[in-house]
Amino acid sequence: MIDVEDLIALVRNYNPQTDADLIRKAYAYGKEMHEGQFRHSGEPYFTHPVAVAAILTEQRLDDATIITALLHDTIEDTRSTYTEVARLFGEEIAELVDGVTKLTNLQLSNAASKQAENFRKLFMAMSKDLRVILVKLADRLHNMRTIRAMRVEKQAQKARETMEIYAPLAGRMGMQWMREELEDLAFKVLNPEARTSIIRRFVSLQKETGDVIPQITADIRALLEDEGIEADVFGRAKRPYSIWRKMEEKQLTFSRLSDIYGFRVITRNEMDCYRVLGLIHHRWRAVPTRFKDYISQPKTNGYRSIHTTVSGRDGKRVEVQIRTRQMHEVAEAGVAAHWSYRDGERAANPFAVDPAKWLTSLTERFSEGEGDHDEFLENVKLEMYSDQVFCFTPKGDVVKLPKGATPIDFAYAIHTRIGNSCVGAKVDGIRVPLWTRLKNGQSVEVITASGQRPQLTWLDIVATGRAKAAIRKSLREEDRDRFIKLGHELARVAFEHVGRKVSDKALRTAAKTLGLADEDEVLARLGSAELATSVVLEALYPELAARQNEAEIEPTRAVLGLGADQSFRRADCCQPLPGERIIGITYRGKGVVIHAIDCPALEEFEDQPERWVDLHWKTGHHPPVYTATLKVTISNDAGVLGHICTLIGQQKANISDLNFIDRKPDFYSLLVEVELCDAEHMHRLLTALEAESDVAHVERIRDLSRKP
Repeated sequence: MIDVEDLIALVRNYNPQTDADLIRKAYAYGKEMHEGQFRHSGEPYFTHPVAVAAILTEQRLDDATIITALLHDTIEDTRSTYTEVARLFGEEIAELVDGVTKLTNLQLSNAASKQAENFRKLFMAMSKDLRVILVKLADRLHNMRTIRAMRVEKQAQKARETMEIYAPLAGRMGMQWMREELEDLAFKVLNPEARTSIIRRFVSLQKETGDVIPQITADIRALLEDEGIEADVFGRAKRPYSIWRKMEEKQLTFSRLSDIYGFRVITRNEMDCYRVLGLIHHRWRAVPTRFKDYISQPKTNGYRSIHTTVSGRDGKRVEVQIRTRQMHEVAEAGVAAHWSYRDGERAANPFAVDPAKWLTSLTERFSEGEGDHDEFLENVKLEMYSDQVFCFTPKGDVVKLPKGATPIDFAYAIHTRIGNSCVGAKVDGIRVPLWTRLKNGQSVEVITASGQRPQLTWLDIVATGRAKAAIRKSLREEDRDRFIKLGHELARVAFEHVGRKVSDKALRTAAKTLGLADEDEVLARLGSAELATSVVLEALYPELAARQNEAEIEPTRAVLGLGADQSFRRADCCQPLPGERIIGITYRGKGVVIHAIDCPALEEFEDQPERWVDLHWKTGHHPPVYTATLKVTISNDAGVLGHICTLIGQQKANISDLNFIDRKPDFYSLLVEVELCDAEHMHRLLTALEAESDVAHVERIRDLSRKP
């Protein structure tokens, strides 16, 4: 464990004016509070907060952040309280410690909806003070460095959480070095065989060709010295996970993978960056399409650098990053550079992104999806994982978009109104389909038309969270009346099923509990399948939660009344569903075939009462495995069939078979086999289809020709 004086020495290296006495006081207090507590490795627990504080000194952070690191687990894991921390160390530090405690209590790997809600809370906590997430990231980094002491299943959970949430979050905040280390540590847990294989290939390659990093580094230094340019040059092999990801994305073997080495040139000023670029391209052949200028077009997290890939010594491809010292500091620290100290004062790095502005710009993009936790999570992940392309408007303005963006994304990036009315696009003067993926440097012209509305299929085309949120909002508004009507019918059925009556007052109460605007919003979301009736019922009647959360009934044990040695199957003629009254007919060698009580096929067994078995379905939750056949007549228009199939899927029903039985110029009929849970599920599906304007008729089919 690092001694307190050694920790203070690390801080003094960049902040001679540090309050050493306060750090000593925090060190002693944290050590006392954690006395008797041990980590999984057997070490005293306090070694962890000290290690987290040491990691943050590498970012040259202020005293408040370092002290928060020392105390970040005291409120949660010891007898310490917020009031005591505030009294001893001040309100600022107490707020930071409390913020880290709240982040620790968020279980980001839970079920999707819970994860989404907690993710929004995480961003709310960050918005108060981003230093909270800096401490949490350092906490996660040290935990990943020491993860081998945990149980195997816990290692896998933490590694997945790190790969999905914390690593991309560190990258989005500009802390690329931390992202790479977190990814590689998680990769070591999740796929150790692949990582070991890549390391072996590296060792084998070095034996064959020698260590080329010092050779290429010397080549670049000599080139710059000849031209009188002062610069630092560093080289390294890329991390195993970075290589693995590239192999997966490009479907390449290790032997065919290029640019596994990376080099950085740190210059004195911006002009020297471009001089170095010219020299490198003059000395070595540049690889087409592998050049990016993030100096003239910085990333949204403040990152600035020139990236180029060249064929270096012996034809090996190497990536070279060129930047100034100030740009390098931001590239290493990201938004943490905002709090960096040098010689006792905050360093005013002109390239560091203001954390408040950064977070505001991030959350504003998702304002369209406010209140929808799942949509917020989807949009934030899209934002964090995305690389960027830069396109131009016809006037020459630059629009930044994630990799894979389309002209529709471009339109929404300019203005929501333009995105909503988009009907076409020209790229570099040529008309292109709206699903075209944009590339760096292209000029895009959006073609609009009054009366145009976003299409449902656009959701599968766009790549930005902003576009997805705006499209969903427009679709919700357009279909709102229809969804409200359908939602009211679904609510009526669900309430009656549990012996309750739906009312405006009940729906208003549910809206308040669920954080929605009013009862119409509840009904609209029910009708659009964005909200389940079970969620509404639980919000109003918590006592029903246990009923809703019952384990699913196994299909082989779904029927009561059978003998111990009797098996059963559903009759194909009437396809009875759980919840319907049933009767069993015994067949020699076939077990018991169950029919709906009103099945016409039962007439032929009226004179054989000895074959009848009184049966009924078990009550509870049945899985969606029971097939039923529907006859659906729909309008013969483009996209209608796809829309109907989507609607069936939204009602949580799976299509197992589909056959056309009649085609007319304006309508056609089809038989659709769907897999359902029970009779109530069937009713919900029929209601949803009947409410659809493109459906002329829908009915359940019972076919006597398919007798047992």
